[in-house]
Amino acid sequence: MTNLTRRNLMKAAAATGLAGALGNRLAIAADEPLGITLVLPSPVGDVGWGHALAAGLEPVKAAYGDKVKVTVLENIAEGPDADRIMNKTVADGNKFLVAGSFGYQNGALQIARRDPSVTVLHASGFQLAPNFSPFAARYFQGTYLLGMAAAALSKTGKLGSVSAFAIPELITSINAFTLGAQTVKPDIEVSVVWVNSWFDPAKEQEAAKALMAQGCDVIFSNAQDTPSVIAACEEAGVYAFNLNSSMKKYAPKTYLGCVATDWSPFFKASVDAHFAGSFKGANTFLGVADKVIEVVDWNPDIPADMMTKIKEIEAKIADGSFSPFTGPITRADGSEGVAVGATLADGEIVAMNWHVKGVATPLPK
Repeated sequence: MTNLTRRNLMKAAAATGLAGALGNRLAIAADEPLGITLVLPSPVGDVGWGHALAAGLEPVKAAYGDKVKVTVLENIAEGPDADRIMNKTVADGNKFLVAGSFGYQNGALQIARRDPSVTVLHASGFQLAPNFSPFAARYFQGTYLLGMAAAALSKTGKLGSVSAFAIPELITSINAFTLGAQTVKPDIEVSVVWVNSWFDPAKEQEAAKALMAQGCDVIFSNAQDTPSVIAACEEAGVYAFNLNSSMKKYAPKTYLGCVATDWSPFFKASVDAHFAGSFKGANTFLGVADKVIEVVDWNPDIPADMMTKIKEIEAKIADGSFSPFTGPITRADGSEGVAVGATLADGEIVAMNWHVKGVATPLPK
């Protein structure tokens, strides 16, 4: 696997001339490997979102060997630079693109529309094309379970979340965390600090400390690509958990657990379909039942009776008999979010732009 940075890619684009690269695309021989490019907004590192996506491509490499060539582009900022770089990698002959951030959507979609021979997978998002699939994880299934555990261990009744951006994927994670906690302690309160970054260790650590100063004794690190929140909580003796990949080594005592993602089944199926010429763009929303979401590294401090309840709910989520977003659910502003007996459809979940009652911090405008 080749790891490249924004600086290296921009030098290459300047040297060859992006317009020339697009206008003089080399024909790729049928026996040449399929070029697969993963573009990330942060470093791959040993934990977090980027790490989980890169790990998801390892089984693809194992299955196809020299029939594929995987390149990882790290630290690619969302915006014009990302668009130029994604265009450059496709112009160089790579026919399979994994755009690993919400902000890459428009540029990646344009690539798919211009070149039907390219398969594009895009993290989150909502756009769709015959060769363009947005993919997202049902993190909320795992955060609901960790909310139950958090409430069982909380002494203050105050929970916190250091969250990256106020997008539906992260809003649903906070809401489910709150709802799960409320099944144990109905009056529990969740405070949120939005850091507006996927990767800012100093800002994340400051946010965690601010939440702890407010009395939050369990903190959810919501989509950070660094272990800053987890490490700060360990130092303070506060329970914490995160998404995507385990950070237990950074908090051996106070790590509550991880909503881990395994993207390999989805990536492998998509590459299979590309080779077979049968890929069809679809909104892909994967969770516990798909073996993509799994809560791991449960803290032994969680009471045994609570773990029994958690496992019972987890089994119901897996078999489809329970959804965290089944009513009655009240919004933070007091209005009805979900009626009694109703369950939010996937389309309503992926577009969620409101908090449930119990989340004390208003959404940013």
